[in-house]
Amino acid sequence: MALNIGWLELAFATLFIVIAGAVTLMMSLGLLRTLAIATIRTYLQLIALGFVLTWIFETYTPIIVLSIFLFMMLMTAHILLQRVTLKPPNLYVSTFSAVFITSTVVTFSVTGMIIHVEPWYDPRYILTIGGMILGNTMNGIALALERLFDDLKKRESEVKQALAFGGTPWEASLPSIRIAITAGMTPIINSMSAVGLVSIPGMMTGQLLAGADPIQAAKYQIVVMLMISAATALGSMMSVYLVYQRAFDKEWHFTLMGIRL
Repeated sequence: MALNIGWLELAFATLFIVIAGAVTLMMSLGLLRTLAIATIRTYLQLIALGFVLTWIFETYTPIIVLSIFLFMMLMTAHILLQRVTLKPPNLYVSTFSAVFITSTVVTFSVTGMIIHVEPWYDPRYILTIGGMILGNTMNGIALALERLFDDLKKRESEVKQALAFGGTPWEASLPSIRIAITAGMTPIINSMSAVGLVSIPGMMTGQLLAGADPIQAAKYQIVVMLMISAATALGSMMSVYLVYQRAFDKEWHFTLMGIRL
């Protein structure tokens, strides 16, 4: 069993963020207000999540679990698009489609075929595993889209030349698409290379703190790392494929921001 953390101990842990705030002041980084807001949001959002999950675990039904999972997907698509600075308009539907397909396929493949969850909608598994997949997929897709449109902009002359010589938008965009998918997958590849050597990752740490067998905890962590890598690869590839054409108009002119370039 994990040792309980009281409210007083939780308040004491805030001293860590005070240290981080002191560093930002000493270095004149201008991040103190942002750090304070982020800390307050962390407290409020996670405590609220704890109460919500307590209710869900006690009274869960398939419709409640799936509705919350869908809400998490909707928020994932919204937040990741906010991280992409250079992008064409109206990408939400395409991005959400990539998030929805990826998270649904990978989450229920893991819970149904690997962990064998009973009942299949158990929120302790669906929402926690789905949340890990969504969080990492969000980062991967955001990086992929940012790199895609940034690289297309840098290759503007090359893209236009390819189109002028009869190339399709896919052929003109392919070098940028490859770079974008690579960018989306790089963080998880780096994490997989370092796991167990420089860090004990989250899933394994949580199970060890809860008293689980280290070998069993390692097995769970392997499943988590593999499912995240698959979700990140699938999500990055699907999102890039669904949105790259938005950089072109119906006549195949390069119009990255909705303006013919």
